[in-house]
Amino acid sequence: MTPLRLPYGTLSPEAYQGLLATKKALDKSSLGKAFIELIYLRISQINGCAFCLEMHAAALRAGGVPQAKLDSLAGWQVSSHFDARERAALAWAESLADVARTHAPDTDFEPLKAHFSDAEIADLSFAIALMSAMNRLAIGMRQ
Repeated sequence: MTPLRLPYGTLSPEAYQGLLATKKALDKSSLGKAFIELIYLRISQINGCAFCLEMHAAALRAGGVPQAKLDSLAGWQVSSHFDARERAALAWAESLADVARTHAPDTDFEPLKAHFSDAEIADLSFAIALMSAMNRLAIGMRQ
């Protein structure tokens, strides 16, 4: 394991606390903790953050999510373990995770409206952005 490059949380405590405050706010979202953890796990898969992968997979297992669902998350598009609501959210998560390539098209955004309120879409988008930021910090600083 590579040593931590910089203790970013203590070097920039206000910025780090801001990210943690966002996480705490999202914990109260009507989306539910398990749903948000699933999104966190998928974003962490895309970004290749081993630290976050272990943390979110463990949280989902502890919350009772079946191992088969976790095992098939990377292939959610063809897996029977995901419902239409989860599929819409996962498509949006992938779109935002690679926004430089996708530009977050309407074809990924519009399906959200059938399953989520505007506030939930905002929370989902914040969750995706938060995990992308946390992955970049953990990977960049070798956490």
